[in-house]
Amino acid sequence: MQKIIILAETGSDISPELAEEYGIRLVPMHVSFGNITKDDGSFPPEEVCEYYEKTGKAPKTSGSNPEDFIKIFDEIHEEDPDAQILYLAYSSVTTCSFQSAALAAEGRDNITAIDTKHVSMGQCAAVIKAARQIREHPEWTIEEAANAAREAAESTRMCFIPSNLDYLRAGGRVSNATALCGNILNIHPCIEVLDGYLKATKKYRGKLSRVIPKLIAEYTETNQLDREEVWLGCTPGFSQELMELAEKCAYEQGFKKVSWIHAGGVITSHGGSGAFSVTGYVK
Repeated sequence: MQKIIILAETGSDISPELAEEYGIRLVPMHVSFGNITKDDGSFPPEEVCEYYEKTGKAPKTSGSNPEDFIKIFDEIHEEDPDAQILYLAYSSVTTCSFQSAALAAEGRDNITAIDTKHVSMGQCAAVIKAARQIREHPEWTIEEAANAAREAAESTRMCFIPSNLDYLRAGGRVSNATALCGNILNIHPCIEVLDGYLKATKKYRGKLSRVIPKLIAEYTETNQLDREEVWLGCTPGFSQELMELAEKCAYEQGFKKVSWIHAGGVITSHGGSGAFSVTGYVK
């Protein structure tokens, strides 16, 4: 029986509790505050918001580098030389991590890499679904586990809406004029992860207290999400009141289990404070 260890980036926003529960190892991505670069996960994501408030700039993010992977590959091998590593990667079209892992894996025969084509909370949901299935089937080979992980990733759907367009403007993703008009009109683009790419597919207008119920209902119905479980996510600054509203709406849509994911430094740097996300599985 092969021991299979799942590896993902910290940008997946898998909490320490979930990582411990499922034996998932995390390799750091990175966030740069001017000339200072920190490992994602080594600081509270509120620092991203504080940096923006002080400078008007969004921190820069970068993927895991080959040295990051070499370090964790070596650590796992030293702990369990016979273990197989199943690396479930952050979308390869958005970061260098997948390529870095390939470089670090040269000469090693115990690493299987899969591009989940997801980021942040979508990657978290895909990884946890795969981890649950692998735990239920300890007899699986690495090939069988990898196939299950691919299916888990393919069944996952994720979208998020920013509270405002300030961070997208600061990061150069929208123009000053677009951000100004969007904020004045209270517009929230719905950004979906499609085949690994982040694409704005729809616009919602109004206060988040009005937008969130509509988003949950429409995204659930459009994607025909399995009502067994939904993952709701948020960045720092998302109020307790809105959390309670979102959870209530999810249960009203028939979801039996509602789990929360709290964003780390990477997605907070892109989505800004007070962002909200919905992630689920298609039947």
